[in-house]
Amino acid sequence: MALEFDEILETIQMVQMQNLDIRTVTMGISLRDCGHPDINVFCKNIEEKILSYAGNLKATVEEIEKEIGIPIVNKRISITPIAIAAEAVQAEDYTPIAVTLDKIADQVGVDFLGGFSALVQKGFTRGDLRLIKSLPKALASTNRVCASVNVGSTKAGINMDAVKMMSEVIKETAELTKDKDGIGCAKLVVFCNVPEDNPFMAGAFHGVSEPEVVLNVGVSGPGVVRAVLEKHPEVSINEISELIKKTAFKITRMGEMVGQMVSRRLGIPFGIVDLSLAPTPAIGDSIANILEEMGLERCGTHGTTAALALLNDAVKKGGSMAAHNVGGLSGAFIPVSEDAGMIEAAQLGALTLDKLEAMTCVCSVGLDMIAIPGDTPMETIGGIIADEMAIGMVNNKTTAVRIIPAPGKKVGDGVEFGGLLGYAPIMPVHQFSSAKFIHRGGRIPAPIQALRN
Repeated sequence: MALEFDEILETIQMVQMQNLDIRTVTMGISLRDCGHPDINVFCKNIEEKILSYAGNLKATVEEIEKEIGIPIVNKRISITPIAIAAEAVQAEDYTPIAVTLDKIADQVGVDFLGGFSALVQKGFTRGDLRLIKSLPKALASTNRVCASVNVGSTKAGINMDAVKMMSEVIKETAELTKDKDGIGCAKLVVFCNVPEDNPFMAGAFHGVSEPEVVLNVGVSGPGVVRAVLEKHPEVSINEISELIKKTAFKITRMGEMVGQMVSRRLGIPFGIVDLSLAPTPAIGDSIANILEEMGLERCGTHGTTAALALLNDAVKKGGSMAAHNVGGLSGAFIPVSEDAGMIEAAQLGALTLDKLEAMTCVCSVGLDMIAIPGDTPMETIGGIIADEMAIGMVNNKTTAVRIIPAPGKKVGDGVEFGGLLGYAPIMPVHQFSSAKFIHRGGRIPAPIQALRN
């Protein structure tokens, strides 16, 4: 992929001044051939399998990073959902599997390993239940392992028993990691309509329809988009869309180039580019700042959802033209703790939990990296999850909840996770109860639009 001289200069400026980076290179590895009734044998099998493919991942990515001068922030691995891969394991507690995965991640030098996961939108197997019960201890015992549970889909409806279970798991995980402000919950996502090729954590796993091994890339660049809009303060909405599309094309093309380079050197297939604009806590590298550059005084005010819809649409249209295969989540992320503009808007009261929920109707994922009071009842968390799953189910889109009931914290406090996870102000939740609804159990039926055959 040849670049003209002026494009090279433009890319240098994007990197040095506008926080352009490749957010992640994620290797997906199938563990479907690793099953064994003995948990120790299973752990040995997965260790040998992952090391055989990912042993040179970190060195290869860092080599390419130096060659082209584009920061590649994270090296990651995604694996077959452990609830599936470990179905034959006889042990009731899967925590030793998570500990093994954490050791492997450290050994190969990746930042995160995703796939301590289960797909339960229509019901549970024994492996699903074992994994869900193991989640709090597993997340508290590891540093790099990420987990996800898909509890709903447009085709299956919403498993409300799973919603209740996951609200209990989130509360217990927060308590077991209370010495670090409940950071275990930052590694756990509850999904509806989860994609099988997502390279972003904490929701990444290697889907059952994926090949033996594959390389997926996640791009970034909110700062680049904001800088472009800053140069054109008086343009119309139509022109804003065109500017974002052109910028998304350039950002995605860089991701495609990096992915193809890593793929060739490792000798594994290249999968997809995830177009998602992933913010960071760095000043100027913010989705909220892009929306404010469009003309909103503060992210969260009236018009925010419309502005986010415009951004998401333009990113998808522009980015999809620059990559052979687009997948994952692809759009704009709105994780509160990882976005400096979102943090400021939340602290000012401009951005509320209810407004964030409305925004998730038109963005990539859902309620992401939101800290709430530690004494929030599990039923309230269940209600928040159920609402978000309903948005995904009815609109046939991926939605998710990554929420942290920070132990001992109240509204007005904050939690500090550091790095890309950032700082989160404690946001208020409704004080009226959802308990009776959450404790009913059962399954919310799939919407009529699911009958498409």
